[in-house]
Amino acid sequence: MFIVSVKPFFSVLVVGLCLTLAVLLLSPSSSLFPGASVSSTHQRGYTDIWSLRRIAEWRPCKWWLQGHLPALPADSNGYIRVDCYGGLNQMRRDLCDGVGVARLLNATLVLPKFEVAAYWNESSGFADVFDVDYFISQMNGYVKVVKELPPEFPSKEPHHVDCSKRKGQFDYIESVLPSLLEHHYISITPAMSQRRDRYPQYAKAALCQACYNALRLAEPVEEKAKKLLEAIPKPFLSLHLRFEPDMVAYSQCEYQGLSTASLEAIEAARVDRKPWTGELAKIWRKRGKCPLTPRETALIFQALHIPTNTNIYLAAGDGLMEMEGFTSVYTNVVTKSSFLSSDDFSNMHGNTKAALDYYVSINSDSYVATFFGNMDKMVAAMRAFNGKQRTLFLSRRAFAEFTYNGLKGKELNQALWKAHRDDFVMGRGSALSDCFCEFKL
Repeated sequence: MFIVSVKPFFSVLVVGLCLTLAVLLLSPSSSLFPGASVSSTHQRGYTDIWSLRRIAEWRPCKWWLQGHLPALPADSNGYIRVDCYGGLNQMRRDLCDGVGVARLLNATLVLPKFEVAAYWNESSGFADVFDVDYFISQMNGYVKVVKELPPEFPSKEPHHVDCSKRKGQFDYIESVLPSLLEHHYISITPAMSQRRDRYPQYAKAALCQACYNALRLAEPVEEKAKKLLEAIPKPFLSLHLRFEPDMVAYSQCEYQGLSTASLEAIEAARVDRKPWTGELAKIWRKRGKCPLTPRETALIFQALHIPTNTNIYLAAGDGLMEMEGFTSVYTNVVTKSSFLSSDDFSNMHGNTKAALDYYVSINSDSYVATFFGNMDKMVAAMRAFNGKQRTLFLSRRAFAEFTYNGLKGKELNQALWKAHRDDFVMGRGSALSDCFCEFKL
């Protein structure tokens, strides 16, 4: 009787099944990965990043939107004006924080002051950008807001309280309330190191309401923004790409292969901020501190299977360098200046230009940022507030890590896909945690 052992056959079968499963799991277009869809695919048949079903996403917290707030005290402790500096989204961040501070200290908020900033080519005030009456009405019940001081008030200029960075975390009750009670009218620029963990819920709710429910663009600005949005081919992706000379200089990163004009512009902007060299440069870049070039951005887009014929609105300021590295691959790129008249564009304040980019970005079909600055945080949060979850921040850290490890071609593409796939599916970095809560899907 001839007997055949089944063990070798069984071993071969198990190994074969394991290899097949591994290939399926590691494939970017694997149908085993949660939510992969065939409804939106790259021209070569791969699933694009937006087709993946998310495991978690950020939504406005119920305690804020549906909470029962305590009534405002009959008497306030005085008046606070928030002095805002920088670009539009930095000033908006300061305003949001300032509203929370005013409620925390039981103060009446005087309309904020947008400081004239020569660096930002800016001279517009709060009322030039935002709808004042709408802001005041929407803050009703959260914090009292006035356009100006009562006529009987002795001083029209506030006592300034320094909230600048210092060792440890800044506490407003300990450091600002005494000055408010003494002078009755103070101005502040909120500290980056503030202690929000000590905020009662009603102060946090005031901050959230100000940021996401009360700031509407002034009518002339909103009309321009609506016309711009209507003119952009649909569907479209809004890309906030940062590669200006001053930003690259500030990052203290060095780049190979840039044009002579770009290198000269960066060198002129460096002043005393010399680039890191040697091992320090490698550590700095691997920590994700170096802005992605337009060419690197295009490479990551392709790794994410974003079709090269995608309509892209470039939400960016003036002076972007090396754009041909992106537009040579993604050719359907438009900007504000593509649709605005040259006179209208040249006469527009910096805050108005930023407001147009912001409005288009929160209403775009998808939003991608190469950085995680003030605009990106505000746009991501507002998109989450409006239920728009196609938001992604490109990982400078992952790109640096993979390229330093020598990954190229298909290996690099697969690694970039996996890193960004995991970020998108888990909803990482999509909203501000103070006002938004994570929901498992």
